[in-house]
Amino acid sequence: MEQLKTIGRELAMGSQGGFGQSKEFLDLVKSIGEARSKAEEERIVLHEIETLKRRLSEPDIPKRKMKEYIIRLVYVEMLGHDASFAYIHAVKMTHDDNLVLKRTGYLAVSLFLNDDHDLIILIVNTIQKDLKSDNYLVVCTALNAVCKLINDETVPAVLPQVVELLGHQKEAVRKKAIMALHRFYQKSPSSVSHLVSNFRKRLCDNDPGVMGATLCPLFDLITIDVNTYKDLVVSFVSILKQVAERRLPKTYDYHQLPAPFIQIRLLKILALLGSGDKQSSEKMYMVVGDIFKKCDSTSNIGNAVLYECICCVSAIHPNPKLLEQAAQVISRFLKSDSHNLKYMGIDALGRLIKISPEIAEQHQLAVIDCLEDPDDTLKRKTFELLYKMTKSSNVEVIVDRMIDYMISLNDNHYKTYIASRCVELAEQFAPSNQWFIQTMNKVFEHAGDLVNVKVAHNLMKLIAEGFGEDDDTADSQLRSSAVESYLRIIGEPKLPSVFLQVICWVLGEYGTADGKYSASYITGKLCDVAEAYSNDETVKAYAVTAIMKIYAFEISSGRKVDMLPECQSLVEELSASHSTDLQQRAYELQAVIGIDAHAIESIMPSDASCEDIEIDKNLSFLNGYVQQAIEKGAQPYISENERSGVSSINNFRSQDQHEALSHSLRFEAYELPKPLVPSRVPPAAVASSTELVPVPEPSYARETHQSASLPSVSDAGSSELKLRLDGVQKKWGRPTYSSSASSTSTSSSHKTTNGITQVDGVSTSNSKARDTYDLRKPSVEISPEKQKLASSLFGGPSRTEKRPSSGNHKVSKATEKSQVSKAAGAHTDAAVEKTNHEPTPDLLDFSDSTVTGTAPSIDPFQQLEGLLDQTEATSTVNNGPAGASKTPEIMGLYADTPVSGLSSSVGNPVLTNRDDFNLASELSNATRTSQVGVSQSNRGPNPKDSLEKDALVRQMGVTPTSQNPNLFRDLLG
Repeated sequence: MEQLKTIGRELAMGSQGGFGQSKEFLDLVKSIGEARSKAEEERIVLHEIETLKRRLSEPDIPKRKMKEYIIRLVYVEMLGHDASFAYIHAVKMTHDDNLVLKRTGYLAVSLFLNDDHDLIILIVNTIQKDLKSDNYLVVCTALNAVCKLINDETVPAVLPQVVELLGHQKEAVRKKAIMALHRFYQKSPSSVSHLVSNFRKRLCDNDPGVMGATLCPLFDLITIDVNTYKDLVVSFVSILKQVAERRLPKTYDYHQLPAPFIQIRLLKILALLGSGDKQSSEKMYMVVGDIFKKCDSTSNIGNAVLYECICCVSAIHPNPKLLEQAAQVISRFLKSDSHNLKYMGIDALGRLIKISPEIAEQHQLAVIDCLEDPDDTLKRKTFELLYKMTKSSNVEVIVDRMIDYMISLNDNHYKTYIASRCVELAEQFAPSNQWFIQTMNKVFEHAGDLVNVKVAHNLMKLIAEGFGEDDDTADSQLRSSAVESYLRIIGEPKLPSVFLQVICWVLGEYGTADGKYSASYITGKLCDVAEAYSNDETVKAYAVTAIMKIYAFEISSGRKVDMLPECQSLVEELSASHSTDLQQRAYELQAVIGIDAHAIESIMPSDASCEDIEIDKNLSFLNGYVQQAIEKGAQPYISENERSGVSSINNFRSQDQHEALSHSLRFEAYELPKPLVPSRVPPAAVASSTELVPVPEPSYARETHQSASLPSVSDAGSSELKLRLDGVQKKWGRPTYSSSASSTSTSSSHKTTNGITQVDGVSTSNSKARDTYDLRKPSVEISPEKQKLASSLFGGPSRTEKRPSSGNHKVSKATEKSQVSKAAGAHTDAAVEKTNHEPTPDLLDFSDSTVTGTAPSIDPFQQLEGLLDQTEATSTVNNGPAGASKTPEIMGLYADTPVSGLSSSVGNPVLTNRDDFNLASELSNATRTSQVGVSQSNRGPNPKDSLEKDALVRQMGVTPTSQNPNLFRDLLG
């Protein structure tokens, strides 16, 4: 009979929609899923909000119905609508004794509220009570809410309970307590800094889930301070070895790989601990090599572990055996048909070439395939690899390929990034200055104003300084080639503003230096530039200054200057320009033409752009003139500090009085009134005229106390006038009228009138490379073009050469000039570092003789035993002999008898199992982890347009306000 009743209830629930939910709720979910537009979805959700508001306002709602309403509110919030009208109902549901309702309330509150919400204070007390519950499921639910809702101010309220739960008998509670403590550390490190030792202690936990959860906070701590945790290297290696040897329960396997997420986290930790530490790195070689051999590469998770091994090998002290194994894994990645694995291979190769540059030569053809792949993400990653392996022998090919790729891009952000990389490589590894200038021309021409202005200044400085070897012929050839290239480029229809500035400057400085081009020809070209880019005031200013330089050099050389008609019209136009800068340049040009040759030579000497200009800040050349003026009666000069001090002293009192009168109330006492003739008006009339109001005694006393420090008119004249002013409201002085309503209004008006608002304001040959490269189509031979391209990219000398720094050029110039040059070319002094490796022990030989350290063989967790409590230490002694030299098989410890505390082996943190262990899903939850702005030139406003706009605004009454087949051969040199 009872079975029939149960079946009837289930059938009834099925008729309502199943899972105990109403048909109305399931219809809501179905209609949202079938919505064909955003407007239709909005209409459905808004209708649901109105329905829920009406339902929640009803009294005595059944708990089952309230649970459904809360879930429907979660749907409303997930779809981007506000459900704050029902937050309080979710908070109330967290107080329910029913576990299902409590978990529903905590879930909703965690989704609805952030840790700064005002309703959080209502949940803290409930969380404190639930953390002390006897039901471990309630405790787990509260710990989940703690991680999401507790902020740095409420951490002390629940911290003692969370620390106490670290020793709970249930492993699920201990794991969630570790996660909560980790969250506290992330939000407020100072509040849990004294509890960091608990993470070390829980690393020895019998349950692998608790140990895996402990790795996350330890990783954060080691990232901040590596040296403090160097003693845990042996412990981490021991745990990783046990995991790799499949000593954990089968429930931790993922795609037949033993606890891969724990392995990845341990490899990340070992990479931090072994970086730059040879002794610590030697302890890791064996276990990392075992993972390389045992890890399955047929699944994504296996490839992820292998990739993390490569990252670890590239971070710790180099070992030849491990580097060889890493190169083999990279080869498999690059041969794969999957773009994801190719991407991982390119990224891993970029990490290893920093240690061993010759590894890239083994995979040169695979790199070329990735460079020509249509997948843009893979192509970008390949360019990153080429950037890391650039040297003087292959810089030309790599930069040319990067420029070609930059031309094809439409993304200005990434185009700016590629342009900056091209400039950086050209400055560091340029084989010649001519090539550098040509490369910069290409970058400027195609990247435009995306290039940093500093690059333009460096280019102009390089052309001015030359080769820096006191070779005037070579410097002259460099400048002549630059002038010729710019005269060819200047005819392009549209050029970037920054590039035009460089062109105008070079033509003005060196356009007529070699005598190949006349002054008329160069000035005509500059006039054409100024006319073609009439809206760019900066370009016009550079062009006018360049014309002035050319005419000045002509006059100083004794040649006659004939200004072209177009140049004359340009000067006349700029003389009446709306821009004062252009006006000044035009007038300076007219003045320079009329000066004699000797003066011009002194003012604007030729080829002196890099000479230092000495500035006399004290204007000592005027001393004679000043002395004569003083002798004739002129006043001596008063410094600015003295001038400001005197003026402030003289004007302080008057300014203070003015501010007191205009911006504040006057609180000083009035002068005593003159004696008056006694009035015969009756007392009643006096009272009505002064509007006396009875005042409570305490309030009057308080007011009198506040104003005691100020002189009182009534006190001063009481002996003469005998006039009582008790309760009379003052009109100008400090208010003494102390009626409750009146004082309130007075204070509020005072705040309104005088208130102040404040605004709160991270060497193999090419043939060997071709042998190791596995073609996907064996019948297809490698094309000669690819072989030549690979030879250019990866061949040539492996040393990294650098172009001589431009900071050492022109030594014969001014003595202080070298300092400026060094500062400008400091960034070019960075060279690609090549690591020379000392012979390291054989990876497979792990005998004691290979260890350089003299530390005795100790138990991995011997230093951690002091952190264990007395109960766990006793359990350890009972379970096995202390200091056992041989680690027992951990699978033998998975007996039916429950184990508490540490395992029987003290030597290694052996991970034991429990028969009732079913927390694989919780382990996965615990171990899962997860400019260049366009430098556009300031294009000034068109003067004509500006005038028209100003006139129009004034009329309106408004005030205006301010691919080459031999490419690879060249690439590798």
